[in-house]
Amino acid sequence: MPSVFRQRFNLFSISGFVLALHLVPMPVCAAELPGTPLPGSGWAALSVVVLAVVTLTWYRMRFKEAQKAAALHSAALDSLGHAVLLADRQGQYVLSNNEWRSRISSTRGLVGLKSMLFDEEENRHALQELEIAAAAQESAQRDIAIFDDKGHKTWCRLSICPVADDPTLILWSLADAEVRNAVESAISVEQGLLTDFLNEFPIGFFSVDEQGKFVQANATFAAWLATTPEQLVGGSKKLADYFADSANAQSSMPWSLLPSHDAAGCTELDFVADDGRRFDAFAAQTLVRDGSGLRTRSLIRDLSSERDITSALRAAEDRFQRLFDAAPVGIALLDTKGVVTDCSAVFAEMAGKSEPEVEHNDLWLCATVDDRDRLRRWVTNAMESDDIIPLQITLDGPSAMVAAFFGRRYDADDGSPGGLVVHAFDQTEQRSLEEQFIQSQKMDLVGQLAGGVAHDFNNLLTAMIGFCDLLLQRHSPKDQSFADIMQIKQNGNRAANLVRQLLAFSRQQTLQPRVLNITDVLAELSHLLRRLIGADIELEMVHGRDLWQVKVDESQMEQVIINLVVNARDVVEAGGKVSIRTNNMSRQESAKARHQSLPNGDYVVLEVADTGTGIPKEIVDKIFEPFFTTKEVGSGTGLGLSTVYGIIRQTGGHIFVDSKVDEGTCFTIYLPQHIATADDFVDGVAEEVAPPPQQDLTGAGTVMLVEDEDAVRMFGARALRNKGYTVVEAGSGEEALELLVQEGDSIDVLVTDVVMPGLDGPAMIRKVRETHADMKVVFISGYTEDSFRKRLDVAEDIHFLPKPFTLQQLASKVKEIMAEEV
Repeated sequence: MPSVFRQRFNLFSISGFVLALHLVPMPVCAAELPGTPLPGSGWAALSVVVLAVVTLTWYRMRFKEAQKAAALHSAALDSLGHAVLLADRQGQYVLSNNEWRSRISSTRGLVGLKSMLFDEEENRHALQELEIAAAAQESAQRDIAIFDDKGHKTWCRLSICPVADDPTLILWSLADAEVRNAVESAISVEQGLLTDFLNEFPIGFFSVDEQGKFVQANATFAAWLATTPEQLVGGSKKLADYFADSANAQSSMPWSLLPSHDAAGCTELDFVADDGRRFDAFAAQTLVRDGSGLRTRSLIRDLSSERDITSALRAAEDRFQRLFDAAPVGIALLDTKGVVTDCSAVFAEMAGKSEPEVEHNDLWLCATVDDRDRLRRWVTNAMESDDIIPLQITLDGPSAMVAAFFGRRYDADDGSPGGLVVHAFDQTEQRSLEEQFIQSQKMDLVGQLAGGVAHDFNNLLTAMIGFCDLLLQRHSPKDQSFADIMQIKQNGNRAANLVRQLLAFSRQQTLQPRVLNITDVLAELSHLLRRLIGADIELEMVHGRDLWQVKVDESQMEQVIINLVVNARDVVEAGGKVSIRTNNMSRQESAKARHQSLPNGDYVVLEVADTGTGIPKEIVDKIFEPFFTTKEVGSGTGLGLSTVYGIIRQTGGHIFVDSKVDEGTCFTIYLPQHIATADDFVDGVAEEVAPPPQQDLTGAGTVMLVEDEDAVRMFGARALRNKGYTVVEAGSGEEALELLVQEGDSIDVLVTDVVMPGLDGPAMIRKVRETHADMKVVFISGYTEDSFRKRLDVAEDIHFLPKPFTLQQLASKVKEIMAEEV
């Protein structure tokens, strides 16, 4: 039952009961007790009491009915599922259900509801409209936002409906606006996602007002400025404070990003962050004007990473181009047809052309005519192979460079054949070195052959010349046979000279080097050289200043110069010139010399040049070979230049030839500089005071002659016996050792050949030293003295007599040794 009804009913019941007590008198005596008749006024009072009781009873019944109806009303309201309030026109509380009381937590009617609206403008307007409708007895509904104790916002639908039976009452109902809440929730989620998305978006955006103060900024843009969105929006810095360009910062429009006065557009500008970092940015700006004034909407894209990438790409391209152009090898890119699409500067230089001349042309046009077919086939094979294919060709340039090509196929981006990558290596020097090495090996082999032939010839010539000496002793000069024997001996001596030249070429002749100055040698030869070349040819001699000393065999060096000058004379016509020039070349200069195979070092350079016919290219590599000559038959032996080559190489020097047909030839000799020592001075003195040869060749004593060549042994034994010596002959080293066991104490001198089958001369002498340490030894050989001295382990002085020798030379050497014993 409503509380108003309950209050009225209680007041009425109490008032009736009190009135009844006043109207009914109380008995005062026994006569007035029940059973005693009442007076007339008593009946009236009793009737009033009865009426009061009846009335009270009726009201009680009505109260229970009302109470029951109120309970039904309350149950009905609670079953509605939404909050319901029954209030009067002034909004005073009359009745509500449990949902209203639990949500509004107040029984103050609309006052409790208003306290939850937080005075929002929209809520105030809605509530005012509903109150106006209630006053007009009209039904209405509005959506309002209700906030709970935690500030959570919920949209509800507030409805009013007048009570038909009682125009003083208004029924208020409050239900959730489910659709709107769902929409609001979805919007809130989307707004949150959008806010997060925009904050973390890789593009910065912001908005400023007309004073340039930030009213909005996302986290990306704030991070670029080394700050936060809150500091930008709530801070004191303005947009112009972040401009790196002072011209932009002093613009009359502090809100604008654009250098012009345009309201909208795009530009690039520099920003400076709070931490001092500068970055380039692309900016797009639009302008908005509304009731609050002017605002901008700007998008910013940081170009730093793009500029870094662009700069890195440009640097990589520049670096690649530098590597491409500065690589020590030539590089060319070919398409599938063999056309050069790109090439390095080195490749074009190797081909003797410019880059535009090479590019967009067939690769094989870079080769000589003879190699173009090979190069064309090589390109085809390389295109069809997955391996690296090599090729060596001669390029069609002024220098006729020899190049090694290495080609490998590459694929295009789509996987189809793209073409060929060609790397070209300059192998001109390598080819030259290979040819020189081959030539050197050939010369060494020929030298070994010549040395072996010379040794055998020396044995034969020793016997021939020796027996001629024996025959001459038995014939007087007036005898007819004397002249014949002399003719044989003279031809034998000529043959011996040829053999010495072979030994010089094979670097197996015996040299007697001493320290001297090339200028002195040329000064002594100058008169002889002028007579050799004749009056029709000019001889020019240019002496270098302060020439270094060299250590050479003077006589052999003179032979070298004479041979070269005579060869020059033979190819120079009347009016031509032969030049001899000398100079010093330091180690640094030798590294840059035109002769690439020359080892670095300090040299004295001797050049012999002529203005003759020159040497054809196809034979220039053969001129140092023995017996090679371009002269007519009978005009030369072909050993002149080979002798020069052997002497220079045995001396430790180098010789090169440069020649052009119809222009002339230049022979360049490099002799190593020699730093004189005390030993060089002593050796020079010893040579100067050497005693003259003995005239009397007779003697006495016992000589053991060891020689495997019977003719040589027979001649030597007879020659020594004719001079008064006792000779013990041995045909081998083993036989000599057996004879020494028997007659070792009587042997004064041991004369032995060097090269013998079985036990050779040096090995035999080592065994002889074990039992006869003081034995005097003379080696005889067709080879040089140096060739066998290295094979001896003893330090004693060893005498040497080269083959071929005469009877007088053999007898003189033996007597010289015998004289040392006395």
